[in-house]
Amino acid sequence: MTGPGRVDNSPVDLPLIAPMLATPGSLPPAAQDARWAYETKQDGQRAVVRLPGDGSVLLRARSGQDITAAYPELLPLGDALGATPAVLDGEILALDEQGRADFQLLQSRMGLAHSPGRAARRAAQIPAHLVLFDVMHLGRRSLLSLPYERRRRELEALGLDGPFWSTPSALVGHGEQALRATREHGLEGLVCKRLDSVYEPGVRSRAWVKIRNLRSEDVIVGGWLPGRGRLTGLPGAVLVGQRAAGLLRCVGGVGTGWSEAERRELAALLRAAATDTCPFDPVPPVAGARWVVPRLVGEVRYSTRTREGMLRQASWLRLRPDLAPQEAAADLPDDLA
Repeated sequence: MTGPGRVDNSPVDLPLIAPMLATPGSLPPAAQDARWAYETKQDGQRAVVRLPGDGSVLLRARSGQDITAAYPELLPLGDALGATPAVLDGEILALDEQGRADFQLLQSRMGLAHSPGRAARRAAQIPAHLVLFDVMHLGRRSLLSLPYERRRRELEALGLDGPFWSTPSALVGHGEQALRATREHGLEGLVCKRLDSVYEPGVRSRAWVKIRNLRSEDVIVGGWLPGRGRLTGLPGAVLVGQRAAGLLRCVGGVGTGWSEAERRELAALLRAAATDTCPFDPVPPVAGARWVVPRLVGEVRYSTRTREGMLRQASWLRLRPDLAPQEAAADLPDDLA
């Protein structure tokens, strides 16, 4: 029993809370700009952080999987709030030399929850960093029904900034400037959050809007992969390349962006350009690939490049019949060649 002047030290049964998700979109209208907060979109692994207040920490991925053991450097976070229990929302990152999130680096840390020895070795080589941006439960209170603006104040008051975690501030208003800054600094994008929005567990809400910065480039088609199911007989994806040191180097596969008619048109062009010789050097290790004479030029949209120069999250924009292969796809940067 508790009463006046008595502290309730009984254990708190923290709820399981699925992360709220953002809807792809664009900046809010200028007239509503002051009603929104803007956060940098991070390229990492989403994590719900449970701090029971007993010195332990539990990290759950968006799927609900326990990923705590994959990130041993985050275990000291369990003591950061003392005996105050909390459920926090954030993103686990791996940072490059410029301090920017690098998903390719993070991939070497993911999937090690059942290999604590390997996880510890990787943590020493590629330390993770947890960016916190919301609090859903604090002490004995659920904060789900509080507006975002109130939850952010509660989060920032916790002062959670440590060797492997931080609480970056959010910008209220000035959305156009915030988006421009993410582009200028080569960041993934922006998340716009309505100041009065409640936390909706597991919901892809229009109160949170994500804007991904995408780039576009010309590429040369050098091969394709047959589609399956309803795409049988059609290309499921094309393999595309760009020049590097005078050679055509494969920079990835593209499997989205066509209408049905466009995919059929592309299938006819690929059949007409069929060859038994792979035009890429080196030959990409892609099982079942069919090669074509590298004369088709296309424009693709993508988010970032890996360290090896491969295009991430690429989608097809259009054929470029106005460009000859020698005119398209400028040479890869020297550090990617």
